Amino acid sequence: MQLARVIGTVVATVKSPGLEGVKLLVIQPLDRALRPTGGQLVAADAVHMAGPGELVYFVAAREAAQAMPDPFVPVDHAIVGIVDAVEALARGGLSGGSGPTAGSGFRTGGATRGEPRARAARRRRQGS
Repeated sequence: MQLARVIGTVVATVKSPGLEGVKLLVIQPLDRALRPTGGQLVAADAVHMAGPGELVYFVAAREAAQAMPDPFVPVDHAIVGIVDAVEALARGGLSGGSGPTAGSGFRTGGATRGEPRARAARRRRQGS
């Protein structure tokens, strides 16, 4: 997973079957310091809640298609969570996984696909 900022929307009058009703958003990938890195991408909104200006995390390749309701859609990038906060931890504070946030000292506590933001916030407050 990688962090990104939603910077725009895509309007498509014709979509591939399986993508009807799926919002397409323009995202800007971010580095560990939340600075823009690389080029802008188009991502499908698998959480059905992301909007311009929000900090999100996304997946790419086959994982992106797997995140969609129909896992056999032609999607290269999918937004799978909305980040409520990014908190710096001691260096090497997270372990396992791969990608820019694994072992980078970041902990995200956003809502995931299928979990409303209020429930995610309550889960963080309760420490679970």
